[in-house]
Amino acid sequence: MKGPLRPPAHAPSGPRPLLRSPEDPEEAKFYDRECYEFNRQLAPTSNDRYCEHCRHYLTSRCPHIDEFLDDVEDLSPE
Repeated sequence: MKGPLRPPAHAPSGPRPLLRSPEDPEEAKFYDRECYEFNRQLAPTSNDRYCEHCRHYLTSRCPHIDEFLDDVEDLSPE
């Protein structure tokens, strides 16, 4: 083979390996859900299986939106 080796110009396609599950139960409930679809408008390095990087996060297409809204309400000052 002639010439220098260059790394690929694009990220590899296909499923990414699962990252280590968060130890905090509060974080774990928003991680690696069956409905997760990576939001391709984000950088590929953001594909960590957290709900906040899902293409359906906080949209009407999210089957768990009630949980997210409940979680936000818990943070609201009283």
